[in-house]
Amino acid sequence: MKIETHTINSIKIGELISDQIILKTPEDGLEIFGNLYYQGFDKIILYEKNIIPDFFDLKTKIAGEILQKFAQYGMPLAIVGDFSKFESKSLNDFIFESNKGKHINFAISKSEAIKALSK
Repeated sequence: MKIETHTINSIKIGELISDQIILKTPEDGLEIFGNLYYQGFDKIILYEKNIIPDFFDLKTKIAGEILQKFAQYGMPLAIVGDFSKFESKSLNDFIFESNKGKHINFAISKSEAIKALSK
């Protein structure tokens, strides 16, 4: 895994780049959070392709458990991907509501994620 740094208005954003799934469990989320927090990052960009597919099936409750950790510890997260492929109304509603807040954002591009996190 590689971490690319983006600094916008003194906000340090860590973009996680990997060819593998790196977020499978709430414990993985805590490890990512802790790793980036101790490196001085304020916010995180993660790609949908690096997240276990069950995350996007809200019935599994994996998304809630993982995202709660990021919100609880105050580490804003943007997830970049093509979410139009998911036909779940509840997931689409969840994404819509998340994007209204400041802690968890779903974006279609890295530039959109950076824009959302730099607010």
